[in-house]
Amino acid sequence: MTAMAHEPLTQEEVLLEGFLALDTPEGFRAELVEGEIVVTPPPDGEHEHYISRIARQVIRRSRVDMDFSGNKGLKLKSGEACPKNHVIPDVTFASLKLDLFLGAGAWMPCDGVAMVLEVTSTKPKADREAKRRCYARGGIPLYLLVDREASSVTLFSDPEKDDYRQHCTVPFGKPITLPEPFAFDLETSDFR
Repeated sequence: MTAMAHEPLTQEEVLLEGFLALDTPEGFRAELVEGEIVVTPPPDGEHEHYISRIARQVIRRSRVDMDFSGNKGLKLKSGEACPKNHVIPDVTFASLKLDLFLGAGAWMPCDGVAMVLEVTSTKPKADREAKRRCYARGGIPLYLLVDREASSVTLFSDPEKDDYRQHCTVPFGKPITLPEPFAFDLETSDFR
């Protein structure tokens, strides 16, 4: 993405090159979300508990055999004033028959992704707002957000432009319906 020697780099190109050159400490992850570099520390055990419970249900109960990847970098479309977003969902789900993760580089396009999962951590506002917009712009059909502060689970669906047109929120303890290709009610009773 380097410009020719006689062409100056745009601010967006400089930011993207700087981001891609980052050397984050082990366990940390860096993302480029709406023009801001976001570095998060390793997750705590509660964060991983939610991910484990959801991933097990998706693998066991989905109508279609699902594959998943934790911390897989996705390149997503950007808004008008920022470079291409580079976001790392807590979990990325795709149909197993697509073999989406096989041979994928560190940052892959989001084509074929069925759903992404985020569990709020040190920057919950990013998960609730900026990442939601990024996933919608990328055309990811479903975004599942476990909001630990609100003790709720929200499923965003029907992406259009910068957001999702539909969302359903349930408190911890209530099931939430995941549509096709999952087609089951995700249990959240052990999230309390």
